[in-house]
Amino acid sequence: MTTATAGPGVRPAERDAMERALALAGTDRLVLGPNPRVGCVLLDGDGVTLAEGFHRGAGTPHAETVALTNARAALGPDALRGATAVVTLEPCAHTGRTGPCAQALVDAGVRRVVFAQRDPNPAAAGGADVLGAAGIDVVHAQPVMDADLMARVHDLNRVWAAATTLGRPYVTWKVALTLDGRSAAPDGTSRWITTAAARRDVHLLRTRVDTVLVGTGTLADDDPALTARDVPGPQPLRAVMGLRDVPATARVAAPGPDGAPGVHLRTRDPRAALEDLWQRERRHVLLEGGATLAAAFWRAGLVDEVVAYVAPVLLGAGTPAVADLGITTITGAARLDVTDVALIHPDPHDDGPDETNVRLTLRPRKEH
Repeated sequence: MTTATAGPGVRPAERDAMERALALAGTDRLVLGPNPRVGCVLLDGDGVTLAEGFHRGAGTPHAETVALTNARAALGPDALRGATAVVTLEPCAHTGRTGPCAQALVDAGVRRVVFAQRDPNPAAAGGADVLGAAGIDVVHAQPVMDADLMARVHDLNRVWAAATTLGRPYVTWKVALTLDGRSAAPDGTSRWITTAAARRDVHLLRTRVDTVLVGTGTLADDDPALTARDVPGPQPLRAVMGLRDVPATARVAAPGPDGAPGVHLRTRDPRAALEDLWQRERRHVLLEGGATLAAAFWRAGLVDEVVAYVAPVLLGAGTPAVADLGITTITGAARLDVTDVALIHPDPHDDGPDETNVRLTLRPRKEH
């Protein structure tokens, strides 16, 4: 088997091209479905850019194909003989909705391929071997390129790679709570614990996932729309899980801004719900249900990340942010690692309390 190696290292022009490919891959407001973000830059023998491209979502040409097409359109069919392709992800080796990128690079006469991240999808991996077998110089950039750039490349597809490895959607649990861990007052009122600025941040978060999920209990209590409002970006799939019927008058049953109604997953089983969403080609679920649903996902080991919006508010009583987790002693406490902290300052133009909320991003420790 031919494998990619560090080769002679990465040249300065290739490092700059990887930076550009990363920027292309990170193009905002894309609905990618089950696919990763990928950017590609083609260089001539002197390190001058010939063409570039990025992937726009499932069913559309991959980044390498876009770049190859752009190069041929601008420079002619033979422009790529001896060229170098710099790609953020290992070129795929399978035929799905589109053809294999590795073979397209071989057919184009590319001499060298530098890629940053190996493809964790076993159905698509192996492109480096195809390229190497064709006599192309293949460089896996991670061992030889600066760590900061490689970290940014991997972070771009962190959720997709995790979901691909897990074989289920990655689950981010979003929760808004008071300083003493309450999600509602004793009389059941919960609007609004956090400020309008924090809620706008949640709507932005919704544009960065492909599904927002609640239970039928939250639907009955709050009748949420589950849309992303007042922020630019794609709309998530709106999903409700549970055995109770979704009323025809529910806001989630009506068409959203994208024209699509929500979906009802008739199950109480978190794993079954995620399997259904996986079959719908969903890879990142934002869990916005109440305390009971959150506890069910946690106890099933299906929470991969927590985004908590904490308001400087005390209630002293009321609904806890999460229900019973089966923990009976402090030594059994669920521990999480903080990966990001952000202060969300109030907007002076907003109505409501003049207070700063805190957004905490955390991941459960692996031993959980």
